[in-house]
Amino acid sequence: MAKKTQKKLSAWDIVQIARHAERPNIADIIRLVCSDFVELHGDRLFGDDRGLIGGFATIGGEKVVLIGHRKGRGVDENIDANFGMASPEGYRKAMRLMRLAEKYGLPVVSFVDTPGAYPGSEAEARGQAEAIAHNLEFMSTLRAPMVIVICGEGGSGGALGIAVGDRILMLQNAVYSVISPEGCASILWRDGTKAPQAAETLKITAPSLKKLGIIDEIVPEPAGGAHTDPAAALAEIKKAVLANLAELKKISLDDLLQQRYEKFSAMGRF
Repeated sequence: MAKKTQKKLSAWDIVQIARHAERPNIADIIRLVCSDFVELHGDRLFGDDRGLIGGFATIGGEKVVLIGHRKGRGVDENIDANFGMASPEGYRKAMRLMRLAEKYGLPVVSFVDTPGAYPGSEAEARGQAEAIAHNLEFMSTLRAPMVIVICGEGGSGGALGIAVGDRILMLQNAVYSVISPEGCASILWRDGTKAPQAAETLKITAPSLKKLGIIDEIVPEPAGGAHTDPAAALAEIKKAVLANLAELKKISLDDLLQQRYEKFSAMGRF
């Protein structure tokens, strides 16, 4: 009997998997990847954003500073987490934690999963764009190894605000893009129903981004997506994070900063 071949997924199929309600989130990562986690709160300027969390953690014996977007399960959790859309105080909290990583000589592990930064008027009034821009500048010269994991949606500046690092890993069925397919379709064609076409055109899947040099490594997922076997998916994340941390620890901080600068300076050159 002929062997059944799995249907090749389109970019739009992968968008749906990346957004799946049961896809492992930051709470699952903390529970299954970290042996301990001490959350730190607040940006010391305005408040504590529940859409982006972080603190001290241990992953496979490695002490790290962990930060990540928080998506909830169910309506109440998602409202509390603002559906993973961080406000300025979230990005400022992330910067505060990264400063602590530098101070204590710890690596930073960042988990990206957001449709984008919160676009509300109150976030804009408190300096959303400035907070993200300041983070980009700060991360480019942070004297600590940084591993970034795109684990679900990596949406626009909201993702970039915690995604400048030495190694950028991406789950097989995650997406990473300057704009959502729906937003792109609405702008280009004035027709949101063309989102599947936009998803293909944007090159937002892991293989496309690896080919373009935007990400460094694709982390495999179970067949059907990480939500079908969260424990197996998170075991792959843990293995990939530890392997990359081990490599980064062999590089001096001066060389690491130079490589980071060259890495991001090369993006967009064809």
